[in-house]
Amino acid sequence: MQTGQLRVVQLHPQSGAAALGPLAEGLQPADRARLGQALEFAEPLYAGQVLSTGEPTWAHALGLAANLAAIGVDAVGRMGGLLFAAPKHVAMDKLTAEFGPEVASLAAGVEKLYQLRLATRANPTEQNEVLRKMVLGMVEDVRVVLIRLASRTQTLRWFAKNATAERALYARESLDIYSPLANRLGVAQLKWELEDLSFRFLEPDLYKRIAGMLDEKRVEREQYIARAIAVLEADLAAAGVKAELYGRPKHIYSIWNKMRAKSLDFNQLYDVRAVRVIVPSVKDCYTALGVVHNLWQPIPKEFDDYISRPKGNLYQSLHTAVIG
Repeated sequence: MQTGQLRVVQLHPQSGAAALGPLAEGLQPADRARLGQALEFAEPLYAGQVLSTGEPTWAHALGLAANLAAIGVDAVGRMGGLLFAAPKHVAMDKLTAEFGPEVASLAAGVEKLYQLRLATRANPTEQNEVLRKMVLGMVEDVRVVLIRLASRTQTLRWFAKNATAERALYARESLDIYSPLANRLGVAQLKWELEDLSFRFLEPDLYKRIAGMLDEKRVEREQYIARAIAVLEADLAAAGVKAELYGRPKHIYSIWNKMRAKSLDFNQLYDVRAVRVIVPSVKDCYTALGVVHNLWQPIPKEFDDYISRPKGNLYQSLHTAVIG
């Protein structure tokens, strides 16, 4: 899976070839055809069906599969996502005959996790057990958990447009269970969306206040970071440093977490926009630091050297904040 910007696809309940396009991105023709077969199978199966949240099942399946496509899940995983609700309506032997045991197993695994969540929701003390079992499920097939993460992200998007009393419960669950799973799997794109939407539902006033203080849209922040990376890449290359650069604006929930943890006001935060530079050696790391400080004005009190003073988990890096 690649690290990068999540391209959010706004899907309406389309059908046939119109729905297939964004779901099949990056797939070979044979896999596109198989995914198309899953679409044709699922659409009449979900016709008129509505989830407990009030969202039409077909619309949810499309949004879920688009999320999987955006994070680079393979064709079998996307098919399993489209067929997430099929076990409620079709016998497993028929599902296996239509799409093979791998796809059928994914759909069955997703349904199993869904039922587990329902069984434990009434008892919050069992939520950690849900998390444990979901993690254990990764051993069999990590795609089952990815489908659940994609499904929950789609559900929160639905709640963003259709406010109901139960969305606070889903938001709390998402922060306690689904966001940590997304973090563990390295699916940052889903993690930040799960966290931001959950925070928006649970603390709407705080969310609006921080969003207002950012005084710019997420796209504008991403464009700012892209420009900074382009400049830094050129200067690192000129200095003979081979580096991989990744950039991502901090999302609203992570900003709030830092403000709360360090008792900071928003104007005391210096890393609302962040760039990560990965280099092959310690020497290159310090050279890269010099390049950064030559490009932009450093803020001395915001510098941390975790190479000379490694963290307990052996994490080693240099952290700096600059004005630019």
